[in-house]
Formats: sequence, structure tokens, C-alpha cells
Amino acid sequence: MARRKGRTKDKWREKRWITIHAPESFNVVPIAYVPITDDENAIGRVLEVTLYDILKGDPSQHQYKMYFQIDKINGDKASTIFKRFEYSKEFLRSLVRRGSSKINFIIDIKTKDGYIFRVKVIALTHRQLNTSRKHALRLIIKDVINNTVPQMTVEQFVQATCYSKINSDIMAAIKKIIRVRHVGLEKVKLIRTADKETILLKA
Repeated sequence: MARRKGRTKDKWREKRWITIHAPESFNVVPIAYVPITDDENAIGRVLEVTLYDILKGDPSQHQYKMYFQIDKINGDKASTIFKRFEYSKEFLRSLVRRGSSKINFIIDIKTKDGYIFRVKVIALTHRQLNTSRKHALRLIIKDVINNTVPQMTVEQFVQATCYSKINSDIMAAIKKIIRVRHVGLEKVKLIRTADKETILLKA
């Protein structure tokens, strides 16, 4: 005797589609249209886009990856917070050349409104530097970040990160004593929000 088949659930029909918006730092532009099962499961989801997806400007903006996390859902719209910014692996590989020095510097820094970010700076020179000049370069980077970021709100900091304002400030300070080929924020990661809620992120 044939077994009676039950009705198969259509999982896609049970989902609803929502528009994900970037934070105020990026004028709340829509960045994705995704299906969700319910609000509770969707909150906390992280979406990856490129700077080009937001600004639609220079194609080179594809080399900057950005991550936003859904924090609120209202009907068919969701708001997000900025979570991470980083160079794409392809862009990072293209920067490294033989015969030059690569200097990395990592610092945790707090914005004026209490958000803590881990910032990784990369600098690449035209030729090899000795240890003392590498140390001097790291001190300049540290001073620029310590003197600028604590004066910014989280929105100002995110904009300064993604629109290369901090890169320009560091470059202006460095080139007075050392010629460099490239300097920039290789990775910026939110590690704590203003209300002291710890943010867990994959490295």
C-alpha cells in the first residue's frame, strides 16, 4: 500500500523580503534586498558590500570591502550599524612589491561618543627602511590617530575611514620625513559599541 505523501512546505513562500539600509554615515542608502524568515533571526545578520555598491563612483572602490550588521527591522525595512572595513585580498596583494618595506601598525581607539574600534594601518615604502625609521613611522601613525579619532563621533570616524580622510592625514604627516608609496587603513573593526555591549566578529 502506497504511503500517503504529506504536503511539502514551500520555505521560500514563508519568507518575506526586506530592504537593508546603510547607517546614517552613508545617508541610509539601500544596500541589499534579502529574504528573511522572521525579525528575530534576521537581527544580527552581517552583510558584505563594497564601497562602490554604496557610492557608485570610481570602479576602484570595489577594492574596499564593508560589513554592516542588521540592528533593527521595521516592516519591510532594516537599519544597520557599521561593523568592519577592509582592503580586498586582491588589492592588498597588488600593493606588495619586492624591495620595499611593509609596515603594519595596530591600535584600539575610542570615538568621542564611546565606540571602540581596532584599526590596522599599512604603509609601503619605495625601498627598504631600517628598524629606527620603521619605528619613527609607527610613532607618526599613532600620533595622527590619537589626535584625530577621539575628536570624532562614530559617524564622522566611519566616513573618515571609508572616504580616506584618515589616510590623507597620515600621509601628510609621514611624507615630511619619509617617502612612502602607500599608506592606508587596511582593516577597521568595531569591537565595542557606546553602551558597552561587546561585539563579536570573525577576524
